[in-house]
Amino acid sequence: MEKIAFLGLGHMGAPMARRLLAAGHPLTVWNRTAAKAGPLAAEGAVAAGSPAEAVRGADVVITMLADPAALGAVADAVAPELPPGVRWVEMSTVGPDAVRALAARLPDGVMLVDAPVMGSTDRAADGTLGILAGGDAGPVEHVLRHLGTVTRTGPPGSGAALKLVLNTAVLGGVAVVAEALRLADALGVDAGTARTALAGSPLGGATARAFAEGVHFETALAAKDLGIAVEVTELPVAEAVLAHLRHAAQDPALARADIAQAAARIRTSDRRSRSAA
Repeated sequence: MEKIAFLGLGHMGAPMARRLLAAGHPLTVWNRTAAKAGPLAAEGAVAAGSPAEAVRGADVVITMLADPAALGAVADAVAPELPPGVRWVEMSTVGPDAVRALAARLPDGVMLVDAPVMGSTDRAADGTLGILAGGDAGPVEHVLRHLGTVTRTGPPGSGAALKLVLNTAVLGGVAVVAEALRLADALGVDAGTARTALAGSPLGGATARAFAEGVHFETALAAKDLGIAVEVTELPVAEAVLAHLRHAAQDPALARADIAQAAARIRTSDRRSRSAA
């Protein structure tokens, strides 16, 4: 089986890497905070001290990193180590511009697939992510199937682009549900009744995500994703949601909390202000 180097062991990366290890792939892992590699090393992975060390001898390189800057730094360290034939699967949410910049850094003969994912930590753990694959995913599709269902989205960069579209819709929907419940409170509508009605409406999926438990999409990372999206074109609704997320992320605890908690702040802020009055 292919030797895999997995770079980035955050809330999503760690369970994804664990699934590849369980599938029998020889796995080398790296994370900027080295301690996060410890549990996987205890399960049989090799913990590397640097990205360059991690990719030496790898057939497949997978990156699941926080933002375009982190991806660029890793690419600068890793690219000189990659011989022709290596397949790089970029699974972070960084947008198509960052994917194009990564492609320009890679040596000739290194294949790049952009394959960001839809789904949170629960789906990463049980291998049911939605994988949006741009470029020629054929040579790595059998690896990606350990992580979820692969949807081929088109040419290189199209997976990264579609991920921005979907995340913008999800985050906007969660914010709309939160404000609708705030309106229900202001109008004296029972909160449970309003929530049940929204769950049965076209916003049912966003309602479920606004109250989801056992999943994790950091508020700060959600703000990062929307920040990339609003740089592409004018998105007034997304810009309003982004302003709220950035304000919420100023609280260090909330910055690392799931977006459901940021949505809860929208729902409860009017009630708090009226209670204080």
